[in-house]
Amino acid sequence: MLSRTADHLYWMSRYTERAENLARLLDVTYQMSLVPKSLVAENQNWGAILALNSIEQAFFEHYDEVNAENVLRFMVLDPNNISSIYSCLRAARENAHAVRGTLTAETWESCNMTWLEVREQQFEPIMAAGIGQFFEWVKLRAAVIRGVTFGTMLQDEALSFIRLGGYLERADNTARILDVKFHVLDGEGARPDEAEGEEGASDFYRWGALLRSVSAFEVYRKVYRDAITPARVAELLMLRLDMPRSLHACLRGVVRTL
Repeated sequence: MLSRTADHLYWMSRYTERAENLARLLDVTYQMSLVPKSLVAENQNWGAILALNSIEQAFFEHYDEVNAENVLRFMVLDPNNISSIYSCLRAARENAHAVRGTLTAETWESCNMTWLEVREQQFEPIMAAGIGQFFEWVKLRAAVIRGVTFGTMLQDEALSFIRLGGYLERADNTARILDVKFHVLDGEGARPDEAEGEEGASDFYRWGALLRSVSAFEVYRKVYRDAITPARVAELLMLRLDMPRSLHACLRGVVRTL
Protein backbone atom coordinates (compact mmCIF):
# COMPACT_ATOMS: atom_id res chain seq x y z
CA MET A 1 0.00 0.00 0.00
CA LEU A 2 1.25 3.49 -0.87
CA SER A 3 1.99 5.63 2.17
CA ARG A 4 -0.16 8.49 0.90
CA THR A 5 -3.13 6.13 0.53
CA ALA A 6 -2.66 4.91 4.09
CA ASP A 7 -2.38 8.53 5.23
CA HIS A 8 -5.68 9.55 3.61
CA LEU A 9 -7.53 6.53 5.02
CA TYR A 10 -6.12 7.17 8.48
CA TRP A 11 -7.12 10.84 8.54
CA MET A 12 -10.52 10.21 6.95
CA SER A 13 -11.29 8.00 9.93
CA ARG A 14 -9.84 10.42 12.49
CA TYR A 15 -11.77 13.41 11.19
CA THR A 16 -15.05 11.50 11.11
CA GLU A 17 -14.51 10.31 14.68
CA ARG A 18 -13.50 13.84 15.73
CA ALA A 19 -16.70 15.36 14.32
CA GLU A 20 -18.76 12.82 16.27
CA ASN A 21 -16.83 13.38 19.50
CA LEU A 22 -17.19 17.13 19.17
CA ALA A 23 -20.94 16.80 18.58
CA ARG A 24 -21.23 14.69 21.74
CA LEU A 25 -19.28 17.19 23.84
CA LEU A 26 -21.14 20.25 22.54
CA ASP A 27 -24.50 18.56 22.95
CA VAL A 28 -23.89 17.64 26.59
CA THR A 29 -22.42 21.05 27.41
CA TYR A 30 -25.42 22.78 25.83
CA GLN A 31 -27.89 20.59 27.73
CA MET A 32 -26.05 21.30 30.98
CA SER A 33 -26.12 25.03 30.27
CA LEU A 34 -29.91 24.87 30.55
CA VAL A 35 -29.56 23.87 34.23
CA PRO A 36 -29.61 27.00 36.44
CA LYS A 37 -26.11 27.98 37.55
CA SER A 38 -23.95 31.08 37.80
CA LEU A 39 -22.89 32.77 34.56
CA VAL A 40 -19.22 32.35 35.53
CA ALA A 41 -19.60 28.60 35.93
CA GLU A 42 -21.48 28.31 32.63
CA ASN A 43 -18.86 30.26 30.69
CA GLN A 44 -16.15 28.17 32.35
CA ASN A 45 -17.74 25.05 30.88
CA TRP A 46 -17.77 26.59 27.40
CA GLY A 47 -14.19 27.74 27.84
CA ALA A 48 -13.23 24.17 28.71
CA ILE A 49 -14.27 23.10 25.21
CA LEU A 50 -11.81 25.57 23.72
CA ALA A 51 -9.09 24.32 26.06
CA LEU A 52 -9.96 20.74 25.19
CA ASN A 53 -9.15 21.42 21.54
CA SER A 54 -6.28 23.85 22.24
CA ILE A 55 -7.87 26.63 20.17
CA GLU A 56 -8.28 29.46 22.68
CA GLN A 57 -6.03 31.77 20.64
CA ALA A 58 -7.92 31.09 17.41
CA PHE A 59 -11.22 31.75 19.17
CA PHE A 60 -10.20 35.12 20.57
CA GLU A 61 -9.05 36.23 17.13
CA HIS A 62 -12.74 36.22 16.12
CA TYR A 63 -14.67 36.68 19.38
CA ASP A 64 -14.22 38.88 22.45
CA GLU A 65 -16.21 36.83 24.96
CA VAL A 66 -16.56 33.15 25.86
CA ASN A 67 -20.26 32.33 25.99
CA ALA A 68 -22.61 29.67 24.65
CA GLU A 69 -23.53 31.35 21.38
CA ASN A 70 -19.99 32.36 20.43
CA VAL A 71 -18.48 28.95 21.20
CA LEU A 72 -21.27 27.09 19.40
CA ARG A 73 -20.97 29.35 16.37
CA PHE A 74 -17.19 28.84 16.34
CA MET A 75 -17.25 25.07 16.93
CA VAL A 76 -20.20 24.02 14.74
CA LEU A 77 -20.09 25.64 11.29
CA ASP A 78 -17.15 28.05 11.24
CA PRO A 79 -15.02 27.18 8.17
CA ASN A 80 -12.12 29.22 9.57
CA ASN A 81 -11.90 26.96 12.61
CA ILE A 82 -9.97 23.82 11.69
CA SER A 83 -11.51 22.04 14.69
CA SER A 84 -15.18 22.82 13.92
CA ILE A 85 -17.63 20.08 12.97
CA TYR A 86 -17.88 21.69 9.53
CA SER A 87 -14.12 21.57 8.99
CA CYS A 88 -13.80 18.00 10.29
CA LEU A 89 -16.47 16.66 7.92
CA ARG A 90 -14.95 18.61 5.04
CA ALA A 91 -11.50 17.16 5.78
CA ALA A 92 -12.94 13.65 6.08
CA ARG A 93 -14.60 14.00 2.67
CA GLU A 94 -11.43 15.42 1.08
CA ASN A 95 -9.37 12.50 2.34
CA ALA A 96 -12.02 10.03 1.18
CA HIS A 97 -12.10 11.67 -2.26
CA ALA A 98 -8.34 11.22 -2.59
CA VAL A 99 -8.68 7.43 -2.18
CA ARG A 100 -12.04 6.75 -3.83
CA GLY A 101 -10.58 3.78 -5.63
CA THR A 102 -9.71 2.13 -2.31
CA LEU A 103 -13.11 2.70 -0.69
CA THR A 104 -16.32 0.90 -1.54
CA ALA A 105 -19.01 2.91 -3.32
CA GLU A 106 -21.21 2.84 -0.21
CA THR A 107 -18.45 4.21 2.01
CA TRP A 108 -17.65 7.04 -0.39
CA GLU A 109 -21.32 7.94 -0.90
CA SER A 110 -21.95 8.02 2.87
CA CYS A 111 -18.99 10.33 3.48
CA ASN A 112 -19.75 12.55 0.49
CA MET A 113 -23.47 12.85 1.29
CA THR A 114 -22.67 13.87 4.87
CA TRP A 115 -20.45 16.68 3.63
CA LEU A 116 -22.97 17.85 1.02
CA GLU A 117 -25.67 18.10 3.68
CA VAL A 118 -23.58 19.91 6.29
CA ARG A 119 -22.31 22.33 3.64
CA GLU A 120 -25.85 23.66 3.18
CA GLN A 121 -26.47 24.24 6.89
CA GLN A 122 -26.57 27.69 8.50
CA PHE A 123 -26.14 28.47 12.17
CA GLU A 124 -29.27 30.56 12.81
CA PRO A 125 -31.76 27.99 11.41
CA ILE A 126 -29.97 25.23 13.34
CA MET A 127 -30.34 27.14 16.60
CA ALA A 128 -33.97 28.01 15.85
CA ALA A 129 -34.85 24.36 15.18
CA GLY A 130 -32.97 23.15 18.25
CA ILE A 131 -29.25 22.59 17.96
CA GLY A 132 -29.56 19.23 19.70
CA GLN A 133 -31.18 17.85 16.53
CA PHE A 134 -28.10 18.83 14.55
CA PHE A 135 -25.78 17.11 17.02
CA GLU A 136 -27.88 13.95 16.82
CA TRP A 137 -27.64 14.11 13.03
CA VAL A 138 -23.83 14.38 13.18
CA LYS A 139 -23.61 11.38 15.53
CA LEU A 140 -25.95 9.39 13.28
CA ARG A 141 -24.00 10.20 10.12
CA ALA A 142 -20.70 9.24 11.78
CA ALA A 143 -22.24 5.95 12.86
CA VAL A 144 -23.53 5.34 9.32
CA ILE A 145 -20.11 5.99 7.79
CA ARG A 146 -18.42 3.72 10.31
CA GLY A 147 -20.99 0.97 9.91
CA VAL A 148 -20.92 1.04 6.11
CA THR A 149 -17.11 1.06 6.12
CA PHE A 150 -16.75 -1.95 8.40
CA GLY A 151 -19.65 -3.73 6.75
CA THR A 152 -18.59 -3.43 3.10
CA MET A 153 -14.81 -3.04 2.86
CA LEU A 154 -12.35 -5.87 2.40
CA GLN A 155 -10.60 -6.89 5.64
CA ASP A 156 -7.18 -5.78 4.44
CA GLU A 157 -4.53 -3.15 5.16
CA ALA A 158 -6.82 -0.32 4.07
CA LEU A 159 -9.36 -1.18 6.75
CA SER A 160 -6.57 -1.54 9.30
CA PHE A 161 -5.46 2.05 8.76
CA ILE A 162 -9.08 3.19 9.08
CA ARG A 163 -9.42 1.30 12.36
CA LEU A 164 -6.12 2.70 13.60
CA GLY A 165 -7.23 6.28 12.99
CA GLY A 166 -10.55 5.72 14.74
CA TYR A 167 -9.01 4.11 17.82
CA LEU A 168 -6.35 6.80 18.26
CA GLU A 169 -8.82 9.67 17.82
CA ARG A 170 -11.24 8.10 20.28
CA ALA A 171 -8.51 7.55 22.87
CA ASP A 172 -7.24 11.10 22.41
CA ASN A 173 -10.75 12.48 22.90
CA THR A 174 -11.34 10.48 26.08
CA ALA A 175 -7.99 11.56 27.52
CA ARG A 176 -8.62 15.23 26.74
CA ILE A 177 -12.13 15.17 28.22
CA LEU A 178 -10.87 13.55 31.41
CA ASP A 179 -7.98 15.98 31.71
CA VAL A 180 -9.98 19.17 31.15
CA LYS A 181 -13.30 18.21 32.74
CA PHE A 182 -11.74 16.87 35.91
CA HIS A 183 -10.01 20.21 36.48
CA VAL A 184 -13.24 22.11 35.79
CA LEU A 185 -15.39 19.91 38.03
CA ASP A 186 -12.87 19.82 40.87
CA GLY A 187 -12.56 23.58 40.64
CA GLU A 188 -16.32 24.19 40.83
CA GLY A 189 -17.02 22.56 44.17
CA ALA A 190 -20.11 23.34 46.17
CA ARG A 191 -21.00 26.81 47.35
CA PRO A 192 -20.66 27.39 51.11
CA ASP A 193 -24.41 28.00 51.38
CA GLU A 194 -25.33 24.96 49.31
CA ALA A 195 -27.23 22.27 51.15
CA GLU A 196 -25.88 18.74 51.21
CA GLY A 197 -28.76 17.43 49.12
CA GLU A 198 -28.30 20.16 46.52
CA GLU A 199 -24.56 19.47 46.43
CA GLY A 200 -25.17 15.78 45.76
CA ALA A 201 -27.66 16.54 43.00
CA SER A 202 -25.29 19.06 41.44
CA ASP A 203 -22.41 16.57 41.47
CA PHE A 204 -24.63 13.92 39.93
CA TYR A 205 -25.55 16.15 37.00
CA ARG A 206 -21.98 17.34 36.46
CA TRP A 207 -20.35 13.92 36.50
CA GLY A 208 -23.31 12.48 34.60
CA ALA A 209 -22.72 15.04 31.86
CA LEU A 210 -19.10 13.95 31.55
CA LEU A 211 -20.21 10.33 31.18
CA ARG A 212 -22.88 11.23 28.61
CA SER A 213 -20.28 13.03 26.49
CA VAL A 214 -18.67 9.64 25.83
CA SER A 215 -21.93 7.62 25.88
CA ALA A 216 -20.97 6.00 29.18
CA PHE A 217 -23.78 7.05 31.53
CA GLU A 218 -25.89 3.90 31.10
CA VAL A 219 -22.77 1.76 31.17
CA TYR A 220 -21.70 3.33 34.48
CA ARG A 221 -25.08 2.64 36.07
CA LYS A 222 -24.99 -0.96 34.87
CA VAL A 223 -21.44 -1.62 36.07
CA TYR A 224 -21.41 0.18 39.44
CA ARG A 225 -25.11 0.51 40.37
CA ASP A 226 -24.20 3.27 42.81
CA ALA A 227 -23.61 7.00 43.13
CA ILE A 228 -21.35 8.61 40.55
CA THR A 229 -17.91 9.26 42.03
CA PRO A 230 -14.83 10.79 40.37
CA ALA A 231 -12.67 7.70 41.07
CA ARG A 232 -15.13 5.35 39.40
CA VAL A 233 -15.61 7.68 36.45
CA ALA A 234 -11.84 7.67 35.97
CA GLU A 235 -11.69 3.89 36.32
CA LEU A 236 -14.47 3.36 33.78
CA LEU A 237 -13.00 5.70 31.18
CA MET A 238 -9.38 4.70 31.66
CA LEU A 239 -9.07 1.08 32.78
CA ARG A 240 -12.26 -0.83 31.92
CA LEU A 241 -11.47 -3.14 29.03
CA ASP A 242 -15.18 -3.73 28.29
CA MET A 243 -15.93 -0.01 27.92
CA PRO A 244 -15.63 0.80 24.16
CA ARG A 245 -14.36 4.35 24.66
CA SER A 246 -11.98 3.70 27.55
CA LEU A 247 -8.27 4.31 27.07
CA HIS A 248 -7.57 0.62 27.75
CA ALA A 249 -10.04 -0.59 25.11
CA CYS A 250 -8.86 1.92 22.50
CA LEU A 251 -5.17 1.18 22.99
CA ARG A 252 -5.82 -2.56 22.92
CA GLY A 253 -7.50 -1.94 19.56
CA VAL A 254 -4.46 -0.01 18.38
CA VAL A 255 -2.10 -2.83 19.37
CA ARG A 256 -4.26 -5.48 17.70
CA THR A 257 -4.49 -3.40 14.53
CA LEU A 258 -0.73 -2.86 14.40
